[in-house]
Amino acid sequence: MIVLVTGGAGFIGSNFVRFLLWEHPEDRVVNLDLLTYAGNLENLADVEDNPRYRFVRGDVAEARDVEAAFDAAEQAFGAPVDAVVHFAAESHVDRSIEDASAFLRTNVMGTHVLLEVSRRRGVRRFLHVSTDEVYGSLGDQGAFTEETPLAPNSPYAASKAASDLMVRAAWKTYGFPAIITRCSNNYGPYQFPEKLIPLMIANALEGKPLPVYGDGQNVRDWIHVEDHCRGVDAALRRGRPGQIYNFGGNSERRNLDVVKTILRILDRPESLIQFVPDRPGHDRRYAMDWSKAERELGWRPQWTFEDGLAATVEWYLSHQDWLERVRSGAYRDYYERIYERRDQWLRSVRGSSR
Repeated sequence: MIVLVTGGAGFIGSNFVRFLLWEHPEDRVVNLDLLTYAGNLENLADVEDNPRYRFVRGDVAEARDVEAAFDAAEQAFGAPVDAVVHFAAESHVDRSIEDASAFLRTNVMGTHVLLEVSRRRGVRRFLHVSTDEVYGSLGDQGAFTEETPLAPNSPYAASKAASDLMVRAAWKTYGFPAIITRCSNNYGPYQFPEKLIPLMIANALEGKPLPVYGDGQNVRDWIHVEDHCRGVDAALRRGRPGQIYNFGGNSERRNLDVVKTILRILDRPESLIQFVPDRPGHDRRYAMDWSKAERELGWRPQWTFEDGLAATVEWYLSHQDWLERVRSGAYRDYYERIYERRDQWLRSVRGSSR
């Protein structure tokens, strides 16, 4: 199978690209990524020379760039793209509160453009990766199911809900074979350090304050990124078109407890915790019912939160050079240094397709 992965240089996307190459030796992968601030090709340095992998720099909201990625796949592998897995998205809630423009462009228009090109190209499977945040907030009991009404509470969540509805409409209107997956909070290797767990690890290592929103009692269901990748892969291969599948980690934790656990693992004092004013519209609790994925896809999480968090902390401890380059912005030099030849190759592809 030839798979076009969008946003494959980001945290979850890069883990998924690596998962496909390792777990499915018959698959070939094209990674389309614009390399905005959270896209980092160093995440995939170990597969950049794999003959079954190609990278194309481009914007999902630009039809020309998406068409070029499809052309690049056909030129590199001698066959058209079979499946699209759509990770590309602006995803940080705080940034969406400051300015939602980029979220509307990438998450909504980008999904629309990708759907249109994919339909024209005869894609046989289209998997759209979404989030539990589209469901809104839960009380003390219960869990989100695939039938829970959408009630997004942040501009980011609203943009993802809108993109979900565009995907649903493609299935309902055109019979396009699209699937939506929604997942709880991911953690694991290569996560950009503006997110809770890598931010707390990085600050604790440097003895800096660990900012915790509000009272720290907000609850999230944490899933290791490897479990999420296995779920996306299962939905891609075994999911029913037009369906939604929830994935969760069975690991509800209060934010404050997560922070305290990180400090305990790193042997740092809890006095580093600093409570800050709460985020506007901060959802109180998320929890996912993933019984449908278990029933139809044979999927269930394998990582416990305790083991996964310990492994994640260990990964950041052993990759402090990567963390430093990301925090300083030096990782951006990697693209210019390593991928100039790939840009030349892409220009030749675009030229030959005219």
